[in-house]
Amino acid sequence: MHSKINSGHISKLSLAGLIITLGIVYGDIGTSPLYVLKAILAGSNGNIDEGFIIGSLSCIIWTLTLQTTLKYVIITLRADNKGEGGIFALYALIRKRRKGVFFLAIVGGAALLADGVITPSITVMSAVEGLGMLQEGIRVLPIVLVIIAMIFLFQPYGTSAIGKVFGPAMFIWFLMLAVLGFAQIIEFPLVIKAFNPIYAITLLAQYPGGFLLLGAVFLCTTGAEALYSDLGHCGFLNIRITWIYVKTSLILNYMGQGAWVLSHQDIIMNSTEVINPFFSIMPEWFLAPGILISTVAAIIASQAMITGSFTIISEAVSLNFWPRVRVFYPTEIRGQMYIPMVNWFLFFACVFVILYFQESSNMEAAYGLAITITMLMTTLLLSFYMSKIKRPPIMIVIFLVAYLGIEGSFLVANLHKFQFGGWFTLLLTSILAFIMYTWYRGREIKKKFLVFVKIAGFADTLRDIHNDESIPKYATNLVYITRADRNTDIESKIQYSIINKQPKRADKYWFVHLHFVDDPKKLGYTVETLIPNVLYRIELQIGFKVQPRINLFFRQVIEDLVKHDEIDMISNYESLRKHNILGDFKFVVIERIQNYDFDFQPFDQFIMDVYKFIKKIGISDQKAFGLDTSNVIVEKVPLESEVILEKFKKLNEIKRIGE
Repeated sequence: MHSKINSGHISKLSLAGLIITLGIVYGDIGTSPLYVLKAILAGSNGNIDEGFIIGSLSCIIWTLTLQTTLKYVIITLRADNKGEGGIFALYALIRKRRKGVFFLAIVGGAALLADGVITPSITVMSAVEGLGMLQEGIRVLPIVLVIIAMIFLFQPYGTSAIGKVFGPAMFIWFLMLAVLGFAQIIEFPLVIKAFNPIYAITLLAQYPGGFLLLGAVFLCTTGAEALYSDLGHCGFLNIRITWIYVKTSLILNYMGQGAWVLSHQDIIMNSTEVINPFFSIMPEWFLAPGILISTVAAIIASQAMITGSFTIISEAVSLNFWPRVRVFYPTEIRGQMYIPMVNWFLFFACVFVILYFQESSNMEAAYGLAITITMLMTTLLLSFYMSKIKRPPIMIVIFLVAYLGIEGSFLVANLHKFQFGGWFTLLLTSILAFIMYTWYRGREIKKKFLVFVKIAGFADTLRDIHNDESIPKYATNLVYITRADRNTDIESKIQYSIINKQPKRADKYWFVHLHFVDDPKKLGYTVETLIPNVLYRIELQIGFKVQPRINLFFRQVIEDLVKHDEIDMISNYESLRKHNILGDFKFVVIERIQNYDFDFQPFDQFIMDVYKFIKKIGISDQKAFGLDTSNVIVEKVPLESEVILEKFKKLNEIKRIGE
């Protein structure tokens, strides 16, 4: 028997889907005009002549075209996992064929999380700094901290109430970008020459430090990874169609800012303060509403990154990259979750960034370096995916050479920022990647110590225990979570728990196996009778985006079996049976711990020590699985392996004294 829960994400092309997509996908890349050209001017060394500005605009246009449009919108969005996207979804597509690619996914996911710390800080700071255009000497820092605090404090309540306005608000934002930019282009139409890539090549090749400007130029495409990550929420067609509107608005605004710079070179050269062309192109009468709209867009961008971070950690847990964490669902919207640990980590990290860097111009150095690493990892994973779907080798080589060259250039240029703030995101990326690697490696080490036995080998013993009334009844229904992939096998420790540790008599025994599948939102089950009226096995097939609430799923399965008269679940106690009361359930969770009679190799021992420490930041399996703790027994058992036992005997053979 099989049961499914269908997903309800927006995947079909529709006006509502297009508007919602604008509110979900483009927060990061859509707010980049707030700081990109300002960052380029900061690296100009006072050289802002026509060739420099048009060359910079050309770099922006062709970065958006080659990196965002061609790589992500045209190529990467096709690598969907049952409609889902993102670096972990891509990894899930190829992990069975390429065992070593887990490291690419870990590094890419960690870098994406680290970059999520900078995004809320720099976008909100850049937007609020516009208040300086209205009133000199205004203290921006307290306002930014208050806004950031409100964003994170609001997370436990979900965004369903205000989420409906995100799409229309971002539509207005992009319309504002387009109108403001177009008004400046009319005044200085020469900037249209920036569509010619020769100006970008000339800037990089001839201007002093021109190549290093790629670090600032790259900021225009930092949100491209979000296009792929949000594929499951919005759908392929909605992203492609809305990107036409978004890209047009972005390019018009960038060119408008460039036109304003070329028209006001004297003002910029003589100014003692950093001038942000984004706010400078606004008419004086529009500054107040423009700053308000910018702040709203920055808040939406921050919300998108926070939500994305929740999703990344949730997927990392399912893929065994992260310890299990407490997850809440504050709304009825499928996929919207709240993870307290992630929320407060991001909050304190953002506060640190704001207090440490003080200004958005200082944050620009820390921004972009980590996301370059994510894009490189996505490129490598995509090449393996292209090989899996039998693309011609020459096509894969061309793709790799082109994008490793482009993104490698961005990485080298961004490394120039290391001492000015890039160290922060690289340090954070390294810490997160180390946690993911340690957790993954630790679980792989523990797997080596699993010993399985054939169920048929102790089936008669289990029947006898089931019928032996001299053994006190342990539970009406006794449930074990098993790691055995085959329905003929069971862990030796479960066999030991039932028979040897304490004979456990029950009316029915249940082995529940969790099979995490590559289909992101799959949720189904199969039931098999192993010993009639005694032993049953339930196989739960769970997508890597579905939270494994085992207690709830198990109850649904039992209700389904009773409904179809496939099993009798009424209690066997006479006083309860005559009233048709269901039997009780007791779950037994086997927790395996290291047996210190055996020492690992030094590196593995280090991994296991760190693994044990990291486990403390997560929650127990019974809590993660949503089990009722009043009905759960946790049995701690040492890791064991027949190979280890044999080695131990050879090294420590005990002989009888006197022989």
